Amino acid sequence: MFFSILDSPIGQLVIEANEREICALGFPAVLPLENPNELSEMAKEQFKEYFEKKRKHFDFPMAQPGTDFQQKVWDELRRIDAGKPISYAALAKRMKNPLAIRAIASANGRNNLMIAVPCHRVIGSNGDLVGFSAGLWRKKWLLEHEAKMTSIGQSSLNF
Repeated sequence: MFFSILDSPIGQLVIEANEREICALGFPAVLPLENPNELSEMAKEQFKEYFEKKRKHFDFPMAQPGTDFQQKVWDELRRIDAGKPISYAALAKRMKNPLAIRAIASANGRNNLMIAVPCHRVIGSNGDLVGFSAGLWRKKWLLEHEAKMTSIGQSSLNF
């Protein structure tokens, strides 16, 4: 495995890659030794651009293991526009599976490619911030950051 580490405004982001794709992203308490490859460095550059408000989407190769259902949820997460968070219920409706809210929330929680597969863009039905493995303060920061990038402004976000 290969690792690149980015000092970001919300902590040290660890980018994990193999020879073909980025396979995990996160903010671990214990950092691995940096051992980059071309892909992890490509992703690091794209994340720099994201944090500098120059990029909203990521196009580096990425993959994570999961069931067919989880893959569908993660694909749908990538279709949520930056700066426009939606509820789990709205995500279930978009997926034409309105009774699968809990299963969708579970798949969302198993996402190992946070930010690139933007699980942080899913909020509670009442607008509350819920469930983000990197901490709700990071989720709030990411949503506010994206709102500024899309000129929606913070005032439209209710958290």
